[in-house]
Amino acid sequence: MTGWHASDIPDQSGRTAVVTGANSGIGYVTARELARRGARVLLACRSEARGKEAESRISSEVPGAAVEFVPLDLGDLSSVREFAAAYPGERLDLLINNAGVMALPYTTTADGFETQFGVNHLGHFALTGLLLPKLMDTPGARVITVSSGFHALSNIDIGDLNSERGYRRWIAYGRSKTANLLFVHELARSLKAAGSGVVAAAAHPGYASTNLQTAGVRMEGRRRAERVVELGNRVMAQSAEMGALPTLYAATAPRVRPDSFTGPKLLGWRGAPARSWRARWTLDDVAGERLWVASEQLTGVTYDALKG
Repeated sequence: MTGWHASDIPDQSGRTAVVTGANSGIGYVTARELARRGARVLLACRSEARGKEAESRISSEVPGAAVEFVPLDLGDLSSVREFAAAYPGERLDLLINNAGVMALPYTTTADGFETQFGVNHLGHFALTGLLLPKLMDTPGARVITVSSGFHALSNIDIGDLNSERGYRRWIAYGRSKTANLLFVHELARSLKAAGSGVVAAAAHPGYASTNLQTAGVRMEGRRRAERVVELGNRVMAQSAEMGALPTLYAATAPRVRPDSFTGPKLLGWRGAPARSWRARWTLDDVAGERLWVASEQLTGVTYDALKG
């Protein structure tokens, strides 16, 4: 994958992709580049205004692009169920679990889950489970979940998934990103056991300049901290275009292996896509199984398609 760029994306004509959080950052770039190569792309976004704006921007940048905004709030399981129930069409080639929040002050989702765990993991767990039958019926389908190098901050605490015994925003973020990788690990194992050809893999953008970094401090009105983060983005981060490449590689490149983790080549920070380091705990079969069971109980979504 040395030197792999968006121009290396294979033709995607006839394929359908769902990209969560497609209104900005790496999600927007991912959706735009898939559309540029011929895919029909559903922009799954919480904000109707930002989602429709993204639809308009992509249509302007890629004339003839087949893109459509569809509302999805990953922090509200009723919205996730509505999205899946209304999904248009029979085939789904790519599900890109991209949307996320980072280092927010303590808040909860509509269903009462700690927001980072609820949005970053549980929302995508439910969405994937509800859409899995369509993925399994589509030859060559892939599920790509965007994690982060910050997963290394912490393993999950299976006894305190919602940080009820104490909340530290960065530890909670790291745990949600570890949950992403454990989910991919267990999903890949389960798909193989079921004899399915669906590929479940993970990616991360390294340090990419997006609005993800400023959301938490902006929520708290910490203007000085926001300016510091913005300066860091300008000086040290790579562009959203570069940050999206690991996701695009995992989604489209030939011979991507199940449970692989793709990130930027240079120290996992920036550069072209490459195999990325991951903490040992993200490959723990027992932890993956326990998180899976807990996630089914918390969301009420069971992966019946994997049970024959």
